Amino acid sequence: MAFGLDRRTLLEWKQLAGKGEIAFITHFWLDDRFPECTSVTKVGCANVDKLEMWGAQYGLKREWIHHRHEYPHFDLLGNKQIEILRKEGLEEQLTKLGLRFQQ
Repeated sequence: MAFGLDRRTLLEWKQLAGKGEIAFITHFWLDDRFPECTSVTKVGCANVDKLEMWGAQYGLKREWIHHRHEYPHFDLLGNKQIEILRKEGLEEQLTKLGLRFQQ
């Protein structure tokens, strides 16, 4: 279940991803499969090859790209989410939700 996301932020993410840019969006998320995670960062890009190359630098595999939605994306969770957001200089993606970096 996703929540904590406003329409403007979602539309901005869709615009960037739809133009073939690497776009990040973080929101609260609860899923019984991942009880230790309270947020997810979706990294999307309409250009799947570009998305794959971006993900490879962080050890993400092409088969992990979600194609179920209009915008292909990786889901980042837990420590990998924190690691990548730090390296990308996007810590505010978590802090804006009141979440702390615990790594």
